Amino acid sequence: MSESAQNFENHAKVVKGFLWANALLVFPTFYFAFLAVTDFSLERVALFLFCVGAMIIAFYARVFPLGVQDRVIRLEERLRMERLLPQELRDRIPDFTAEQLIGLRFASDEELPDLARRVLYEDISDRKEIKGAVRNWRSDHQRV
Repeated sequence: MSESAQNFENHAKVVKGFLWANALLVFPTFYFAFLAVTDFSLERVALFLFCVGAMIIAFYARVFPLGVQDRVIRLEERLRMERLLPQELRDRIPDFTAEQLIGLRFASDEELPDLARRVLYEDISDRKEIKGAVRNWRSDHQRV
């Protein structure tokens, strides 16, 4: 089964189950906060604090893997640039920021040298702007 073609408009990955799970954490948190304020008891405060802790864990359960993914992307893109960029740009690979590398990851191998040059010399640092400049999209269906 082939994956659908990606582009700037459809590349973001939305996991509906994760959104539902977070919504299911938010409602009891507000409910237990309401109960703890309107009819105080240690049990209600404990339930509220438990819900807040679960929301914090859910937040970090998403943020930590994204941070690791960004580190892997930086490494992958630096290695790809070593292979594809002309020498004058290869010497500038350390000048790319994490945001720029993440934005450039969707550029095809053929498009990468010109877009990388443009990103460096025009000082484009917003990953969305860089992704929007990609004309020949390199799909990535394995990210989290």
